[in-house]
Amino acid sequence: TPGLNVTTGNMEAIMSRSVAVFTPQLTQVRGMATLKDIRLRLKSVTNIQKITKSMKMVSAAKYARAERELRAARPYGAGAKAFFDSAELEQDKTQPKHLVLIMSSDRGLCGGVHSGICREMRNQMAEKAAGIDTKFVILGDKARGIMQRQFKENVLMTFSEYGRKPPVFRDAALVANAIIDQDYKFDVASMYFNTFRSVVSYRVTEQPIFNQDQIANAGKITLYDSIDEEVLRSYNEFALASLVYFAMKEGACSEQSSRMTAMDAASKNAGDMIEKLTMTFNRTRQAVITKELIEIISGAAAL
Repeated sequence: TPGLNVTTGNMEAIMSRSVAVFTPQLTQVRGMATLKDIRLRLKSVTNIQKITKSMKMVSAAKYARAERELRAARPYGAGAKAFFDSAELEQDKTQPKHLVLIMSSDRGLCGGVHSGICREMRNQMAEKAAGIDTKFVILGDKARGIMQRQFKENVLMTFSEYGRKPPVFRDAALVANAIIDQDYKFDVASMYFNTFRSVVSYRVTEQPIFNQDQIANAGKITLYDSIDEEVLRSYNEFALASLVYFAMKEGACSEQSSRMTAMDAASKNAGDMIEKLTMTFNRTRQAVITKELIEIISGAAAL
């Protein structure tokens, strides 16, 4: 019938309209973590704690070895220092060309061992007078990465692949020969490295370095008999290699002790986080259980 057709058309028009359907969505309130999030975070921190504990044990073994080797290496540095002190060598820091040897390594996770030396160098550069040309010889990728950000044009030479194994005298001889054979003729030179004091203490030390001309013109160099140019050159190379070797051993021992301390502190911090996360997880789970019980009891009371 016509009335039926009209009704059917109206119904089709009504059904063809787009109807907004309300779909409930589970939204998380900002700052409120779910049980799954807390569980994942707790598992992550626990794994990190296992890694830091393992690194602490490895560093403790390496520190014991580095300390034994340091006791044997200190006479090398003491002998070179005694020679320079007896010859009364001095440096005129007003001269324009300065060379600085920065002792670092390629490995991190050891506190402020590398950044402390670089911070001392930045302070020294800020205090230098105008007109002084300072060049850096950097040993280790960590110090190189820090110093190149601000003093890229001052970097003369860099050495990498150092610090992964205990340093040997051959490494020091390689660095010493490279410094002696380079073309930059310096007037004043010094070496900055970390001196080991105790398991939790070290300090940045400056050690002057002298070239062959400065040693030849020393006031009391004539006290030593039979010193010609060849002997003087040989001893200068050996003295520089001995000082570099001594600085390498001091830095390695300081680095291992600092890494052991840093990993111990990281393990303790991870333990504190695990305790807090465990408490938060238990409280959140208890709140979920309480909420579900309230809903069940409310539903039963409504029936």
